[in-house]
Amino acid sequence: MSRRVVITGMGMINGMGHDLPSVWAAALAGCSGAGLITALDTSDMPVKVAAEVKNWQPELMLDARTARRSDRYQQFVMVATAEAIRQAGLQITEANRERVSVMIGAATGGFLTYDENMRILNEQGARRVTPFGIMMVVNNGATAMISIEYGAQGPSHAVVSSCATGADNIGHAFRLIQHDEADVAITGAGESPVTAMGIACLDRINTLSHISDPPESACAPFDHARSGLILGEGAGILILEALDHAQARGAHILAELIGYGASMDGYHISAPDENATGAMLAMRRSLADAHIDAAAIDHVNTHGAATKLGDMVEVRAIKGVFGERAADIPMNATKPMTGHAMGATSAFEALFCINSIRTGAIPPTLNLHQPDIEFPLDLTPLVARRQRLHTAMSNSLGLGGHNASLIFREYVP
Repeated sequence: MSRRVVITGMGMINGMGHDLPSVWAAALAGCSGAGLITALDTSDMPVKVAAEVKNWQPELMLDARTARRSDRYQQFVMVATAEAIRQAGLQITEANRERVSVMIGAATGGFLTYDENMRILNEQGARRVTPFGIMMVVNNGATAMISIEYGAQGPSHAVVSSCATGADNIGHAFRLIQHDEADVAITGAGESPVTAMGIACLDRINTLSHISDPPESACAPFDHARSGLILGEGAGILILEALDHAQARGAHILAELIGYGASMDGYHISAPDENATGAMLAMRRSLADAHIDAAAIDHVNTHGAATKLGDMVEVRAIKGVFGERAADIPMNATKPMTGHAMGATSAFEALFCINSIRTGAIPPTLNLHQPDIEFPLDLTPLVARRQRLHTAMSNSLGLGGHNASLIFREYVP
């Protein structure tokens, strides 16, 4: 008999705000984090828009030494983790540290550090490169830093699966607790891919929107005029606990994680399988893992990246899993607000699902003015909706064919 796993803490930072309450208020108000890119000169680039974290001053949030020795994505993770641990009221001590795991991923890792130190290497030589560079660049850097900061000694990893990274880290942390290898997991993802190389690489495969006037309109999932995604950045962190552990310490339980499913398309390095086989498989696996059928789902946060083919394939997957009922399930796509923060976005979307269950509110799909005729779904266009929810699914479909699906439920003792 596997253990029940609950959520006791959450933290988030992205282009909409520096903490979860700020982000959630902006989401329900339909306020996008998108804007003209400020991190670099885009005058010679067709891509002008991203959802950057605004007014970021890490020295105000972290001690000066930590800020200097961490990449921007790791700084976001540390701030979001601190918020999640505060909400959970979690204390990691000598008595419990061996049962606390850290599973925090990043699809791209320290892009900014890599770019900056390549410039230093070329201009000043190898001895001027930062000695902290390797841990600032690697994808497991945030997991290591959080483990060190809080003294966690449980099994700890960083799963990397492109745009599904956050969901897969949450899913693997879920498994550790279910199988009694940990009592607590600090999990999620962080990302900061808004760099010249990040933009250039994604634009070369025709995934980025070139719309910039107004910036908030650049990303339009499922709309007839959709033209691609916009990049974002930030971090989303959850504290997962075994139910018995959370109850024993009197923790406030926010929701329950009941299902996780993952798959690969096994089809193409950048294009999704047009038959949606892999995406359907991940959703069906999450339903089977939760021991529920599709009729129990009353909300879906879609991947909704706003690419022509990607949105079409996702709808095919949704229809394949939910059948005729698909048209009646309230869904949304939140990337017009958060941007596509690569691995971190699926963590954002998991947190949105939990908050929708907790508050009975569904953030809108912005810029959905003319739904594609092939997509007769209830996608909560333009304006947030109040609706009681019990069980929500969050889907993530990543480059390379990675698919992940998480199912959250209202906590009932």
